[in-house]
Amino acid sequence: MKKSWWQFLGLVIVIAIAIISLRSPNTVPKSTPVTVKLSGWGGSPVEQRLLKQVLQDFEKQHPNIQVKYEVISDQYMDVIKTRLVGEAAPDVFYLDALEAPFLMSQNVLEPLDSYITPEFDTADFAPTLLKSFQYQNHIYGFPKDYSTLALFYNKKAFANVGLNNPPTTWSELRAYSQQLTGKLNKYGFGEIPELARQAYKIQAFGGQVTDNNGYAKFASDSALKGLQLVLDQYQKDKSSAQKSDVGTNSGSEMFGQGKVAMVIEGNWAIPYLKETFPQLEFATAELPSINAKKNTMVFTVAYVMNKRSLNKTAAWELISYLTGKAGMQKWTGTGFALPTRKSIAQNLGYDKDELRSPLVAGVTYATPWQVGKYPAPIVNNFDNQFVSALLGQQPLKQAMLTAENEANKQIKAME
Repeated sequence: MKKSWWQFLGLVIVIAIAIISLRSPNTVPKSTPVTVKLSGWGGSPVEQRLLKQVLQDFEKQHPNIQVKYEVISDQYMDVIKTRLVGEAAPDVFYLDALEAPFLMSQNVLEPLDSYITPEFDTADFAPTLLKSFQYQNHIYGFPKDYSTLALFYNKKAFANVGLNNPPTTWSELRAYSQQLTGKLNKYGFGEIPELARQAYKIQAFGGQVTDNNGYAKFASDSALKGLQLVLDQYQKDKSSAQKSDVGTNSGSEMFGQGKVAMVIEGNWAIPYLKETFPQLEFATAELPSINAKKNTMVFTVAYVMNKRSLNKTAAWELISYLTGKAGMQKWTGTGFALPTRKSIAQNLGYDKDELRSPLVAGVTYATPWQVGKYPAPIVNNFDNQFVSALLGQQPLKQAMLTAENEANKQIKAME
């Protein structure tokens, strides 16, 4: 009888130990992996390889989160907007600052404020960049990288005409351009007459691209004063050229091919020029001041979260890694992109880099490439009419009034 009792007691103890073991935190089976869908537009093969590497690093550190990365190669924003309406949008996706105001106003993005921890250190982001993704006191995205514009100049062409330093004012740039035209290069300066490259000139004399209600306002006298600088150099001096004038597809290409001695471009031009034109000797400088004011443009893209995502915690883990200090250092460590975090720019030495420091310096005073909720009418009408004025087909004021009126008519129809 005693033996049976002890056998029974022993069996109870064994079962109890087994139950306790099953409940132990150390033996809890891993949860089912969560899949986060990330969408972006297609970039260069270098960019795609780099992003995949960073995503693999993320998955190693987050074994319960798998990232399904999708490239939308054509009509990116149209596809994203369609999917947002149809509830089929990715959990996380790229959002250009230009398109951000509209989506932030449509209640389709998840505000990220409640996810932020002190360790994430939002103060580390350049304020100009972060502001582009803020709306009604909420943060809707964190910028993954950026570029300002800098002056690229041909060192051999400068030396050939006795120029030792880059121009620091626009009047100097115009004088340099005249000296350089017809020498080693056909033209002194390569002009890109798109609003994305002209908005800071509109602002140089107190002009605006849009008013407080988001309507086009680039036909004011102060706006025209900045734009007239472009026409004078192109029409009167004949020392600048558009890419179509010299049979090229971009500012970087006409500079690399030696068609122009100076051009204004972004960080993307550096790896392109080094790889495609390895013999080219060039340098960079901050943009020349206009009306005694320093300015440039800044372009940036953020990771944002779909408000209807079913995996918001995991989606935030991905965003916070990609835009956190460790992930950003990996993403921008090759120089392919510039880090939006000030600490990473310093860690990588970009603030002292011979070619990139002018780009980094510009972010503190740059004009963000953002023109309200309805950018397409503003951009398209400006670009079409400004080129017409540049070619002498109509007076500048008439062209800008036409562009402004047509843009505002289209915006009213979209509201």
